Amino acid sequence: MKTTEFYVVQKGDTLSAIATRFHVTLAQIRKWNPQITNPNLIHPGQRVRVSPPGEEPDGEFEPYPGKDFFQPTVSSPVIEAMGNRLIEEGCSAYADGPDSRWSEADRKSYAKFQRKLGFSGADADGIPGRQSWDRLHVPAIFE
Repeated sequence: MKTTEFYVVQKGDTLSAIATRFHVTLAQIRKWNPQITNPNLIHPGQRVRVSPPGEEPDGEFEPYPGKDFFQPTVSSPVIEAMGNRLIEEGCSAYADGPDSRWSEADRKSYAKFQRKLGFSGADADGIPGRQSWDRLHVPAIFE
């Protein structure tokens, strides 16, 4: 089973060139990256999914990083991968898509996911807990 792959955008890249490089279509890249609302606007350092979501083998998910991880001072590709999974789950509160820094949009999106799972009150505050995190299946980040 193939692991989901991401590509980090370099200066001068276009989505079409990235699609060609990974032998996929531009339509596939757009489908796998719903956070990219304008295909003509990508930025160096941005992570682009270049293989289908949902192909992660068991054990290939990010482990729960702990509640203290989710702070505005934290910047990690895990946060962006989480945001992409929240979008896939239909739980986006992002204006421009997720990035690697924890934000209020991440918290609001995660709260939507928690409510989707049936959590309420303090259990749907938007701060990931182990139970909801394990159900989100954030793909493992290999760096």
